[in-house]
Amino acid sequence: MTVDRQDLEDAVAAYWGAKELQREQSAIRAAVGAGTAGSVRGGKHFDAITILLSKFFLEAGYPPESIRVTKSQGLELPGYFRPQKQWDLVVVHKDTLVAAFELKALGAPSFGNNYNNRVEEALGSAVDLRHADINGLYPGEAPWLGYFFIMEDDAASRRPIVPARGALPVDDLWRGMSYQERFGVFCQRVVSERLYDAACYITSSAADPRPYEPVDKLDWRHFSAAINARLTYLRDLGFPG
Repeated sequence: MTVDRQDLEDAVAAYWGAKELQREQSAIRAAVGAGTAGSVRGGKHFDAITILLSKFFLEAGYPPESIRVTKSQGLELPGYFRPQKQWDLVVVHKDTLVAAFELKALGAPSFGNNYNNRVEEALGSAVDLRHADINGLYPGEAPWLGYFFIMEDDAASRRPIVPARGALPVDDLWRGMSYQERFGVFCQRVVSERLYDAACYITSSAADPRPYEPVDKLDWRHFSAAINARLTYLRDLGFPG
């Protein structure tokens, strides 16, 4: 039972409320909920994505108690510039942060209002944790961070945006880019700068929930391969054990 492309499409459809979770996903939700009676993250939109990502670790043999998906299980991780930050999915085993995921979205009609917020949230979370690791707050193997982002496919997110006239000129790279294109650049850069180990960036909508991946190396295939590579690396070191 492997995680495949259909699992992603079902999860994104469920994110938009387009269909019910499949029976298999419901079983996974019950398993990783660790007695929460199927209340994954309080019934939020990202439930289905959380379940999908949890499946990688369950199938690799990690016990349910190592896979944290609810606030009651404790999703907080230590930071450097602040005491803690709550992540969306946390896998801790043998004192090692096997993986932590940040799950975010940007939708209509507030692209302009929330674009910078999403960028700053993602940067802050990663920088805080990386510095905490440097300062010895993460024993065991080095932490692994994943970023999953859904941009609503909408005329406003596809439209070129003119940067504001500021005190100094903006990098020409950004001129004429839409919010969809801007976020593709952002996700590529947070991975290339090693703030996140992997990122999956998709566009989708309630009208057409099928995920579209505008940047090849940020697609589901690369993202799932990166997760599996992490699992293989740790398995060779005796995890889960």
